Amino acid sequence: MTGGTETLRELLLEELGAGVRTTKKLLARVRPGEWDFRPADNMRSLGELANHLAQIPFVDLAILQEKSEEEVRKLESEHASSDPEKLCEWMEEGFQSLCDYMRGLDEESFLTRRTKPFYADHGSTQAKWLVEIVTHVYHHRAQLFQYLKQLGHPVNMFDLYG
Repeated sequence: MTGGTETLRELLLEELGAGVRTTKKLLARVRPGEWDFRPADNMRSLGELANHLAQIPFVDLAILQEKSEEEVRKLESEHASSDPEKLCEWMEEGFQSLCDYMRGLDEESFLTRRTKPFYADHGSTQAKWLVEIVTHVYHHRAQLFQYLKQLGHPVNMFDLYG
């Protein structure tokens, strides 16, 4: 892999790692009675959001590897919990698996190999998948941050960038 491509891949993985690390800190703040909190009727509960967020690395990896919808749903159900420690563990494991996968790709595969998710008509390159996964984690991490703020947790920007 050329220096520029390798640098870009590592920067994206580093940024994803920061998102995972800070998400785990936020998840650790959730108190047992807060899992059913739902800011609005048309939004996920805190528990649903926390599970979705913690599952992103391994579920998105399964999707980009063209696993079937049935396989992905099974993976989600096997990794659902209201235990913040378990969610953090699964998120870290998924992150490590995703890193191993992305680092195992040669430059051509990373930049040009397209894989198609079960829910779409077209595929994306592995590099685009990595960008999508980073933004996916950060999107839902921001939601988790807001839920915690609404619940009165003393969270601030240092929780996101520490």
